[in-house]
Amino acid sequence: MLQRLARVPIDTFLLALLAVVALAALFPASGTVGDLLSIVTKVAIALLFFLYGARLSPTEAMHGLRRWRLHLLVLAATFVAFPLLGLAASALVPSVLTPGLYTGVLFLCLVPSTVQSSIAFTSIAHGNVPAAIVSASLSNILGIVLTPLLVVLLMHTTGAPRIDASAVLDIVLQLLLPFVAGQLLRRWLAPWVHRHALVTKAFDRGSILLVVYTAFSMSMTEHIWSTVSPWRVVAVAVVCAALLAIMLGVTVGMSRLARLNRADAVVVLFCGSKKSLASGLPMALVFFGTGAVGLIMLPLMIFHQIQLFVCAVIASRMSRMDAPEKTGA
Repeated sequence: MLQRLARVPIDTFLLALLAVVALAALFPASGTVGDLLSIVTKVAIALLFFLYGARLSPTEAMHGLRRWRLHLLVLAATFVAFPLLGLAASALVPSVLTPGLYTGVLFLCLVPSTVQSSIAFTSIAHGNVPAAIVSASLSNILGIVLTPLLVVLLMHTTGAPRIDASAVLDIVLQLLLPFVAGQLLRRWLAPWVHRHALVTKAFDRGSILLVVYTAFSMSMTEHIWSTVSPWRVVAVAVVCAALLAIMLGVTVGMSRLARLNRADAVVVLFCGSKKSLASGLPMALVFFGTGAVGLIMLPLMIFHQIQLFVCAVIASRMSRMDAPEKTGA
């Protein structure tokens, strides 16, 4: 079990996230340094999505689209079931969640699925790995358009900062255009990206850490966290755990109704029940700005950690249960 869990990128990155949050709490960037850091962060986000575009092979994506039922189920879980649960969570305001924390819970329900961990968990559980690659990638590609659209449609009624045309334009300029540029230049960039996989991976994670530090720094300088009590943070963790539990049940039920085979059902389970920190945090920063996003990103960060731990345990258990079948026992 430990060997399988070691294949999933959990510990070091999550520890780094916590370290960055602590650093921002002790030494927040402010004034001229904070303004400069905001500009650097925007550039880093654009480069991050440029690399996403350079990595994804359109040929592989089109090939995997043949399993259209599976992909539709994952997209339905990610962009229909999750948002409905997010809207239902409004009943928890103000008794359990503050309006600001609820905005964060709703936002996490609107972001795309994860890519790397979804594929890793699918592999551990002996699922359809090629289909997981396509499904998770498709979720992130469509999420560049669908997440901003859902934010515009749903979040204007929650007390969240108003999403207007300028925010949508920022999404296009910082996320969509770099991604398209990466796709157009992929023919020349893909060999370099593959040769320097460790460098690009480090840039991926470094960009996310930079986003977190920038956002939490601004949150500290504007005293946003003084409005959140410790028990509210615990409440967010409970809500995130409940969301994950419900979506795990929903994805299992969807697979059974669609009569998917085990390998494809594993893909729906892991790709349809998780949310991407890598895509969600940059989007949150673009939409809400550095001043308010620290509080809004908290539910997504908590959900991310819970989903990694829970899904690692589930994948390991499924792997052990599948072993006798593999050996003919």
